[in-house]
Amino acid sequence: MTGLKHITLRPARDADAADIAALIARVFAEYDGCLFVPEEFPELAAPASYYAAKGGQLWVAEQDGEIIGSIALFPRSTPGVFELGKMYVAIHLRGAGVARDLLARAFDQARAQQAKEIILFSDARFARGHAFYEKNGFVRLPGVRLLHDLSRSLEFPFRLALPSEGVK
Repeated sequence: MTGLKHITLRPARDADAADIAALIARVFAEYDGCLFVPEEFPELAAPASYYAAKGGQLWVAEQDGEIIGSIALFPRSTPGVFELGKMYVAIHLRGAGVARDLLARAFDQARAQQAKEIILFSDARFARGHAFYEKNGFVRLPGVRLLHDLSRSLEFPFRLALPSEGVK
């Protein structure tokens, strides 16, 4: 990690499940009506295995033994199209470069797999995340996706024609 002490990026392990779930729960708690319901996230039972089975990977950012960030990347059924998911960073480290470094890791992996495009879906409440995605070249697409979860989540779709290099 650049500029941050004691933060490392590494592939997630299935043993990280509880810590990743705790990170996501803390992020959700920042937003009114955004509930973390473990049953709505079955992929977190064995997160590394889940993404590996999809042909993808999940990474975590770790500081002093605590998971403080995550990001996943996996291929979609359309050749050259990948999806970004599980992008979360602890509130006290937002703006410190953790998200940038996680995104760079995902972009590097996508390029290594000849990705041409990355899509993602982000909860309508996560405005700061939307600004980060747009700063890094993602374009919000029209429409929303309703998840039918207990939070009544609406998600905005974003798309990026993968740049040859660089994350802002």
